Amino acid sequence: MKELLRRARSRPLIAGEMLFGSLLINILAMASPLFVMQIPNRYVGQGVDATLFTLTSGVLIAILFEFALRQSRMALARGISVGPDENIALRAFDTLTTAKVPALDQTPAETRKEIVNGTTAIEAAYSATNITTVLDAPFSLLFVFVLYIVEPLLAGVALLFVIGVYGIGLYGHNKLQAITLELQQVSGDGGGLLSTATREADMIRSFNAGDFIRQGWYGHITHAQKLRRDMNTTQGLVQTLTGSAMALMSVCVIGIGALLVVSGKLDVGAMIGANILAARALQPVTRLAQLGSAFARARQSMAVFDQLDAIEREAAVGATISAFTGKLEFRDAAFAYPGSKLPIFESLNLAIGPGDVLVVIGNNGTGKSTFARLLLGLIEPVRGQLLVGGLDMKQLAPGWWRRQIVYLPQEPALLNASIRDNLTVNNPGLDEAQLADIVERCGLKRYIDESPEGLDAMIRDNGWRLSEGIRRRIALGRALATDGQLVIIDEPTESLDEEGCKAVYRVLAGMAEQKRTIVVMSHDKDIVKGSHTRLDLNFKPVPKLEKFGARLLAKPLQQITGPDDAHDGKGVAE
Repeated sequence: MKELLRRARSRPLIAGEMLFGSLLINILAMASPLFVMQIPNRYVGQGVDATLFTLTSGVLIAILFEFALRQSRMALARGISVGPDENIALRAFDTLTTAKVPALDQTPAETRKEIVNGTTAIEAAYSATNITTVLDAPFSLLFVFVLYIVEPLLAGVALLFVIGVYGIGLYGHNKLQAITLELQQVSGDGGGLLSTATREADMIRSFNAGDFIRQGWYGHITHAQKLRRDMNTTQGLVQTLTGSAMALMSVCVIGIGALLVVSGKLDVGAMIGANILAARALQPVTRLAQLGSAFARARQSMAVFDQLDAIEREAAVGATISAFTGKLEFRDAAFAYPGSKLPIFESLNLAIGPGDVLVVIGNNGTGKSTFARLLLGLIEPVRGQLLVGGLDMKQLAPGWWRRQIVYLPQEPALLNASIRDNLTVNNPGLDEAQLADIVERCGLKRYIDESPEGLDAMIRDNGWRLSEGIRRRIALGRALATDGQLVIIDEPTESLDEEGCKAVYRVLAGMAEQKRTIVVMSHDKDIVKGSHTRLDLNFKPVPKLEKFGARLLAKPLQQITGPDDAHDGKGVAE
């Protein structure tokens, strides 16, 4: 209910109109039982048709006004929920795309998906229909009060049933909330298994992992179905108890009312009307009790959403440098992942001037890609500073900084969009001539020419359906689109054929001639010959720094070999 109150406070005028409308609706709802009470006494006993016409006309007018007010209130309820529903859905996705990566990594990917999908449960719980049900529930006491005027004993019976049904609803809500929490966790685990089964078909079959993953899925399904059965059982119990309570209350009211009629303390019309009043008093509480599962799911979704929403985000604004030259400096910098016993490096002091070449070498797992992520500002040193043109990187606007970088990651992922969109995502202002030049430079021209859709060919599954060579060439083109002063290439020739390697080295050679700062990550210490600085991450915890002589980028091209994967049957963009 906190979320409902928050929504009401955000639109106080509409909330006030809805409350006033609810009061009028429930007052008008009195017309039907009062009509029933008056007919036996004022018409049946006297037989005056004008009385019947007047009473019938009055109750019909009241019913029409009640209908109109209910429709108006429903429209207001939709208005009070549209904005918050959109805001929650947008904020959830905004967090995924703007949160600081280390903080976001603390939440498993599948759990993040469940959190975003959980916004649907919030939207369903706070629908216009459910909001009006909540608004009507307090007015059940109004019917009890009117019933008290008619007969206090019957009002006491109705009040006991109202309290009992509310207690049943509260019990169901609390139990369903615990089940919902466990089911959400189980769904996250199942999502991981499903993702593996759908995306890693080759791995599962190649290593005979089918039995293993099927056993995991069987355990997941068994647990999830049990939880769903428990949820359905609880929901069914609440619905059965509330339905039975309605019937039992009617029996009690009619039975006690009959005794009162026989004793002369109540007339027949009042007894029938009292039964209707008691039913109208219990009805909104019954509907509210049956919403326990919806509110339990919404409450749990809001709890985990608030956790996600609290994750620290990257700065939306920050400093920029009018003419970035490519100058970088590490001052007594150190980095270690949380919980790691050994740092990636520490006490690193390194100055990289404009036009310098830095080669970062190390075995697998020594931190080469981590070093690249530090340069991109995706993660931050745990100690010391990383300076960009003399400014601490923490002061820079992240969006501006990443447009200064030509970046090719080791395992590039692409957008589920067209090749054109992927190439221009970090620089939408590219014209067709510039785009054609990039396609030529990254070795994509033949592939684009042979594709029926050309640059408008769609990429699916973030590019994992493409051959590695084509995927890396598209990623190289995306990097070139920024035309940045800092070049960061992680394992530049991995998974590329000879043509792809030539394209990379042509790019590197061109960047070197333009005096751009180049940082190359590689396990091959001889990837660059000539003038460069080498940072060896194999040395722990303080990496080894060495400087080498006159610049000549890249080992001879004839030494680079690799499979020709440009036409291996996997390179068709879909």
